[in-house]
Amino acid sequence: MACPVQVTFRNIAHSEELDACVREQVRGLETYTGEILDCHVVIERPHQHHARGNRCHVRVDLTTRGGPIVVSHEPSTHRTLRDVEQTQPAKKHELDSVHRYATVAIDDAFDAARRRVQDQVRRRRGDVKTHEAMG
Repeated sequence: MACPVQVTFRNIAHSEELDACVREQVRGLETYTGEILDCHVVIERPHQHHARGNRCHVRVDLTTRGGPIVVSHEPSTHRTLRDVEQTQPAKKHELDSVHRYATVAIDDAFDAARRRVQDQVRRRRGDVKTHEAMG
């Protein structure tokens, strides 16, 4: 069952590449559970400060039968971004850089969402151990 996916871009140009990346990530989530009813993803660039890089903020709102799952993520400054850093700073590469950082943020946000979906499935199945209080 394919759930409806809505992707919103704020302060960043709409990109078919990023849209396709989000939809692929949602399809991956659906392999863990077929109970995702709705998905809304917001990709935004909160400000234009280049001193801290072209960071993007990604918010994933999932509606599942087990309840809502919300993940809000911005790439960590401690994570190695070798694969997304520009080799030559140039104005013409600025948009590409923003999209590369957005792809990293999307991947990280969906990794967190995947863990939450897996936890929800485990709880529903009763696979989570409960600890009895020692008296």
